[in-house]
This record gives sequence, C-alpha cells and structure tokens, in this order.
Amino acid sequence: MIPFHEKVYRIVALVPEGRVTTYAAVASKIGNPASARAVGNALNANPDTKRTPCHRVVRSDGAVGGYASGTERKVKKLRREGVKIEKGKVDLMRFGWGL
Repeated sequence: MIPFHEKVYRIVALVPEGRVTTYAAVASKIGNPASARAVGNALNANPDTKRTPCHRVVRSDGAVGGYASGTERKVKKLRREGVKIEKGKVDLMRFGWGL
C-alpha cells in the first residue's frame, strides 16, 4: 500500500459515527495541507470501507462530495448515522470532527 494512502486511512478511521471531517482537514492532519485532492483520490481507492469510513469525509464547504459507490449511497450512509444533510450539504459546525 502507498504510504500516503496509509496515513489517510489511519486518520479517517478515527472519525466517529455521526460525524464528518473534510478532505482538507485530513490533508492537514497528515502534514500535507495542500493535498486535499490527493486525499480524495486515496479514499476513492479505499480497499476496506468498514475499517476506513471514507463516506465521513466531505468538502470544506460542507458539500457531500463524491463517493466511489455514488453520492446517493454516501448520503444514505451519513443519514443512517444521524448526520443531517440539507440541500446537499452537511452543517460542519454541528457535525464536523477534528476541523
């Protein structure tokens, strides 16, 4: 596995159910603040979604963003965990973690 991906997966695995973080926050936490897009690419290649809940990572503006299994599935997973999504966005002040 690529070391960068391992770092991303380690951070994302810490995000608790019912909370979200952002691609930019993950990038900062791994020491590469300019690599938010690379974080998204790493999550798109996530081999274990049970261990690494990549659906809990959203855009910095609160927009749900993409998901390898489709955005609709990401929204369903987040809602099942109690995250409120209105007009395609998550309230980061309410549901954000580690931002």
